[in-house]
Amino acid sequence: MVFSVYLASKNIPFLLVAGLEIKQSLGIVRGKNDKADAKNIAKYGHRMRDEITPTKLSSDDELSLKRLLSLRERLVKQRSGYKASLKEQKRVLVQKDNKTLFSTQEKMICYLTKQIDEVEKEMNEIMNKNESMLKNYELLRSINGVGPQTALFIIAYTANFTKFKNYRKFASYCGIAPFQNQSGTSIRGKTKVSNLANKKIKSLLDMSAKSSIQHNTEMKLYYEKRIAKSKNKMSTINIIRNKLLSRMFAVVNRNEPYVDTLKYAA
Repeated sequence: MVFSVYLASKNIPFLLVAGLEIKQSLGIVRGKNDKADAKNIAKYGHRMRDEITPTKLSSDDELSLKRLLSLRERLVKQRSGYKASLKEQKRVLVQKDNKTLFSTQEKMICYLTKQIDEVEKEMNEIMNKNESMLKNYELLRSINGVGPQTALFIIAYTANFTKFKNYRKFASYCGIAPFQNQSGTSIRGKTKVSNLANKKIKSLLDMSAKSSIQHNTEMKLYYEKRIAKSKNKMSTINIIRNKLLSRMFAVVNRNEPYVDTLKYAA
């Protein structure tokens, strides 16, 4: 990533490609070394020269937001680890005999909480000074079930809705787009999502979908209706994930907040 920033600063055209894509394009390959890898990368670029376009990096604000979100995630995981450990230890250990053990972890939890607050404050400052990002954030938050972290991650990883043409492409990136698995009459596999995905955003969309089922009357009725027909629960939740993602792109494209039309229905 640092190298791509350097290339962009020098106005040198470049393309960011997943290593797996190049590897799978080579077919059967035996052996591996740096010289062979460089040759294969050059072959891939030459073969795809008519189809590829240079990569355009996100803006400084978007890159900063993405880094801060990653930092916040690590801090939250560390705090959760201390909280879980402390809770378990307090359940089985005598407090008066383990004062240092308990107090040290409590201080770490307090410290990490302060650091998380600082990171969130910095993210808010970035959003407030960027009118376009702030507007899209408010539009996303108008959708029932879309929380602050989900909205921020979506803005960061779509480059403020400029990186993906439509929600279907982003759904594929997130690993929630269903793909067919069949060939002729002999192979009739189930339609399912791919394991190649941004697992963090997928998990956020999963939580948003479950929150929407609880607090959004329309989604709740849709979920209950499908379950009553003995449809698979996970496939139903995945449909709701896609519905939410579709709404996110729709409100941004229309530049209007989401309106729950169900409550106005006769």
